[in-house]
Amino acid sequence: MLKAVLFDMDGVIVDTEPLHKKAYFMMFDQFNIKVSNELYESTTGQSTINVCRKLCEIFGLENNPEELVQSKRKIFTSLFHSDPSLQLIEGVLDLIKDYYNNGLTLVLASSASMLTINNVFTRFELDQYFITKISGADLKASKPHPEIFEKAAELSGFSRTECMVIEDSTNGIKAAKSASIYCIGYNSLHSKNQDYSLANLVVNDFSFIFYEKISSILNKK
Repeated sequence: MLKAVLFDMDGVIVDTEPLHKKAYFMMFDQFNIKVSNELYESTTGQSTINVCRKLCEIFGLENNPEELVQSKRKIFTSLFHSDPSLQLIEGVLDLIKDYYNNGLTLVLASSASMLTINNVFTRFELDQYFITKISGADLKASKPHPEIFEKAAELSGFSRTECMVIEDSTNGIKAAKSASIYCIGYNSLHSKNQDYSLANLVVNDFSFIFYEKISSILNKK
């Protein structure tokens, strides 16, 4: 029986991906590296520090990866507060309220920094619905490693069989599956070139997984 839902943030709750991409590519320019769209998209769902470590290795940079992280975060923070186009993903607030009102425990499990998570939650007043938030940037391993969802399930107070993950990225879905947690793949218009084949269920509209509908699906499996 479903007791808890573990939400990814970027691409599921809020579409910060365009801002992240702009911030990353502005940072790439600062460090004079040419990153292809294919390489960039392969890092979707990973923490910023792990992305920067990978880039330093690929491009042979002598810089500490943390220098790249701080540069990217500074650019992103500026964009976050200045771009009025940033909005919640269509339908997600209704989904969150539906789960909350039906007594489900909600946990945020995102690869974003806690600063970014808190900025999003403050801007859109989401703290009232979630019992806790986890940043992958504070963990040892990054998605597709299952650590973030293992910890999120633990903090929910329920077994993994009573939890469900909502993810939009290849790495996030792999992490959920590695943690042996039922995973909804949200095929968003904002998520480019992601693989949803490992998801238990793929949807492109949150109305398909409101509490009554997803409970019926899970009870049949």
